[in-house]
Amino acid sequence: MSRAPHTDWIDYDYALVRVVPHVHLCTFATVGVVLHARTAGFLEGRFHLDRPRLNALCPGLDFDLLERYLDAYRSICQGSAGAGPIGLLPASERFHWLTAPRSAVLQPSEVHAGRTHNPAATLEDLFKAHVEYLPMQARDG
Repeated sequence: MSRAPHTDWIDYDYALVRVVPHVHLCTFATVGVVLHARTAGFLEGRFHLDRPRLNALCPGLDFDLLERYLDAYRSICQGSAGAGPIGLLPASERFHWLTAPRSAVLQPSEVHAGRTHNPAATLEDLFKAHVEYLPMQARDG
């Protein structure tokens, strides 16, 4: 006998946002999380620049520029008109734009999926697990 699926679960996708100051060194620091739950109409990002850790990764990093980049991520998540044409797209398209692979100082991780009852609480949990407590990392390969 099969069980009926739980209808109170919400599917979501998320990606980590990383600062990659020198792509050729394959080092990065995770500075944020973007979470999208389409059926709940949820798209939010949470970001934090740990300046001492980032300065150790790349002395002389332009923090003002990074803050402006993260402000753009926030505006796009919110669907703000100030984010330009991308900010006016539906949430799903904004999420896909934010998580598209790119070669820049800010790069998204691959997209991961999950299920939750509360997307906002899950975003907070992911932020605590992947941004607040992780040391600098080196990518394989």
